[in-house]
Amino acid sequence: MSEKEDILRRGRLAAKAEEVNVFTSSLQADRWIFPADLLVDRAHTVMLAKQGIISKTDAAAILKALAAIEKEGVDAVNIPAFEDVHMAIESKLIKAVGENAGGRMHSGRSRNDEVATCIRIAAREELLGLMADLLELRAALLDIAMGHTDTIMPGFTHLQHAQPTTLAHHMLAHVSALDRDFERLIDAWKFVNICPLGSAAFASTGYPLDREYTAQLLGFDRPMDNSMDGVAARDFILDLTSRLAIIEVDLSRLADELVLWSTSEFGFVELSDTYASTSSIMPQKKNPDVLELVRGRSGTVIGHMAAAFTIVKGLPYSYNSDLQEVTPNLLRAFEITRSSVRIMAGAVQTMTIKKDELARKSTTGFTTATEIADTIVRATGLPFRTAHGIVGRLARGSGDPSLQDVDSASMEMIGKKVSAMGLTAKLLAEAKDPAANVERRSITGGPAKAMVRKKIAAERKRLSSDIALKSSLGKGIDTAYAGLQKAADGLTGKRK
Repeated sequence: MSEKEDILRRGRLAAKAEEVNVFTSSLQADRWIFPADLLVDRAHTVMLAKQGIISKTDAAAILKALAAIEKEGVDAVNIPAFEDVHMAIESKLIKAVGENAGGRMHSGRSRNDEVATCIRIAAREELLGLMADLLELRAALLDIAMGHTDTIMPGFTHLQHAQPTTLAHHMLAHVSALDRDFERLIDAWKFVNICPLGSAAFASTGYPLDREYTAQLLGFDRPMDNSMDGVAARDFILDLTSRLAIIEVDLSRLADELVLWSTSEFGFVELSDTYASTSSIMPQKKNPDVLELVRGRSGTVIGHMAAAFTIVKGLPYSYNSDLQEVTPNLLRAFEITRSSVRIMAGAVQTMTIKKDELARKSTTGFTTATEIADTIVRATGLPFRTAHGIVGRLARGSGDPSLQDVDSASMEMIGKKVSAMGLTAKLLAEAKDPAANVERRSITGGPAKAMVRKKIAAERKRLSSDIALKSSLGKGIDTAYAGLQKAADGLTGKRK
């Protein structure tokens, strides 16, 4: 067999034109699944020998050749010369051991179930990596929260100063969002970690395959229980890209805040030089362009999600070549999301927080207005809506009202002075104190120090639990691969 002989087309079809080869190429995705393809080949070969479908001698020859191919690496199989990575590996295998042995590896298998299995294995590895990345970002934000339970800052609605809060409370809001992102990834695992191998083209095979065994060797929870679904299902990709898009949106919102906070108008933080650039014409500039790219690439991931949904939505069961176009969208979405998470972790860990500026602006825009209204209600018994109207009149002034100012507004509103109804200068002063505002809000989820410390303790516990959960998933896969290696070594005669 020649180096570039197409073992797939030689029996039925003439060679493809080069333009067609380029058009149908899936090189990037093929390189991504190369390690997974070798795992699938090993597991399938071990199972074929166990079931007596091929001889142990042929299985040993195949497994030794696969080990050599793995050692040489993806570039050595010359994927562009063949239709895809599967045929490139099989062709190199046959060249190494001959068709009488190597040609038996594909028994009871199609590229359809093979690629579906490979994508799931590769996606599973990316999932574990992304889980680790998210854990690091959550830890970075939690570290900031732990160090800033007393750091008063303005909170915002509609990007307008609203009420005082703390930096810890604000950072913990992002931690909560990332908690859910991590939980969504854990939930996605069960949809990814089922094994199509053995589904063949779509109608399974007449060979007595042991699908439970190959699923076990590859670390899957179980084999898929319908062979047509096994090769046609890409809903796990739609599910993953949706979850990745949500993560990117959460990252974009955090990035957007840090971009704003690093401006002169806010002045809350300064980004490390590593995560900034300067202008080609304005030498004073320190641009947060790295975080701007995080913000922008959320749109790219959303685009990959939309592309995946659009490709799959009109496809009849079972396999169609359109599905080849779905995989690169998953790969690219993973690449962008994982790098974005790592970038955000680095930016958060290295930024300088300007506590004095946060405190100075904590009352800008009359942020204590709500607490003044609440204090009027508690002191006088007036309805909140009435107090809201009184303080609304005060908002037309300086934002630092005296008791006399409150009385004047009250006279305009209800014809009575609130000082005569129980509001004192001391109560008003406490209501205008941003730190006191924060401490007043001591219900579950509030910014009061006791509640924030409770939330931090819960988050530390949850982070530890999630680290252990991610580790257990990875160890499960490692154990399965060790079993696969042991089974292969038993056939090849290799002893440790």
